[in-house]
Amino acid sequence: MKKICIALVSALAFGVVNAEETDLVVVGSGGAGLSAAIMAAQQGKKVIVLEKMPIIGGNTLRSEGGMNAARTIQQLEHGIMNDSAMRMSMDAQKGGHYLNNPELTLTLAENAKDAEAWLLSLGAPFCHRMGRGGGQTVARGHGPCDGSAVGQSVMKVLYGTATKIPTIEIRPLNQVTELLTKDGKISGVKVETKGKDKKDCTIDAKAVVLATGGFGANAKLVSSLRPEYKGFATTNQPGALGEGLELAKGVGATFVDLREIQAHPTVVPVKGILISESMRARGGYLVNNEGNRFVNELQPRDVVAAAVLAQPTGKAWLLIDDKLVKSNKLAAGYVSQGLMVSGKNVDELAKAMGVPAKNLKATMDQYHKAFETKKDDAFGRPEMIAANNVWPMYAVQVTPAIHHTMGGVRINKNAEVIGVTAKPIPGLYAAGEVTGGVHGGNRIGGNAVADIITFGRIAGANAASYMNK
Repeated sequence: MKKICIALVSALAFGVVNAEETDLVVVGSGGAGLSAAIMAAQQGKKVIVLEKMPIIGGNTLRSEGGMNAARTIQQLEHGIMNDSAMRMSMDAQKGGHYLNNPELTLTLAENAKDAEAWLLSLGAPFCHRMGRGGGQTVARGHGPCDGSAVGQSVMKVLYGTATKIPTIEIRPLNQVTELLTKDGKISGVKVETKGKDKKDCTIDAKAVVLATGGFGANAKLVSSLRPEYKGFATTNQPGALGEGLELAKGVGATFVDLREIQAHPTVVPVKGILISESMRARGGYLVNNEGNRFVNELQPRDVVAAAVLAQPTGKAWLLIDDKLVKSNKLAAGYVSQGLMVSGKNVDELAKAMGVPAKNLKATMDQYHKAFETKKDDAFGRPEMIAANNVWPMYAVQVTPAIHHTMGGVRINKNAEVIGVTAKPIPGLYAAGEVTGGVHGGNRIGGNAVADIITFGRIAGANAASYMNK
């Protein structure tokens, strides 16, 4: 890239503009961006992936829980026969307070199965994970069989695949500053290379895929849209600032649901470390500083987050047992990082948490009874898949933090960006958290990974087809 920029500067000195050329530019190197790049390259297109950060992956690298998909082979092998794309779509719409674009939500649900199978074909070590996430009516999460973080596994297989395709070039420290148009169509990008030799370059392209992620790390923008979130920590990587929205705005894109911002209910205070929803799906439950449960832990994230914030300190404790720690790499990682306190009995654990031992014991007894009877009379938790009572027990203090921005660029089911004319902007596609409409007012846990892979694949395939017209 350095040589190209130098050559361009020299050409400009003589009044000649020699921009670099490619078929497709993908802006962003997370799960959506690399999925799009691979799909387009597999149709014979030359692809340049531009990433402003020094490392690739974006928020995908931080994803922990899983990838939702309905009617997969692994799900069927676990005996779950009553799931469907329509059911997955309806769960997402209910969880999103019916603000979702139903066409997009159904497109996600109908194609997530193929997206998960595609990852398997690339080498992802995915299994179906029992235990439903918040807002789901059946268990449809998929991820590494050892219980480790899903995002790192996704990026490993996507990056490994992309780097083996000679027509894909991935360039970190390259920030797109402007989308270019000609005759009403996308014609390329302007790029600023970072590092010691900062240069401004132009890349001519037949199409562009925006996969820049959301704006969850942009505290100023978040608080301007939702003043009640001022001062909240974030689980997002520092590059999630929302520049993709400005790029899209510059070419006449429209937007949807920008105020819909999700706070994840279980984040370690101050440190901003997310405790995966999968801990609750696998039997973990929440107690307050009095040692009492206060919510159905499997409700959608916004409901659980509001319940935590309603506690006197705005914090809670998540409890898991030694059985989960020994069988799940994520859980074991939380312990090894020193995030959790523990105890060999109720008195030890209560002391470590600073809660009344009497209340904590009564809570544990109630939860174990609910497990045995498979009926949670206290809070109506719909699924009790683990007793969660193997000592030592572990607890981590949690509070809500900014996690996901559901709003963004308006797209259709073909991942085409919709302009102010209500028609697609020719040559411009978008996928992942930079888009809006898929998740409505609240994202169901596990649907983000499904979203980035599903719509990333759609965007890449359709961008390639557009070039062939």
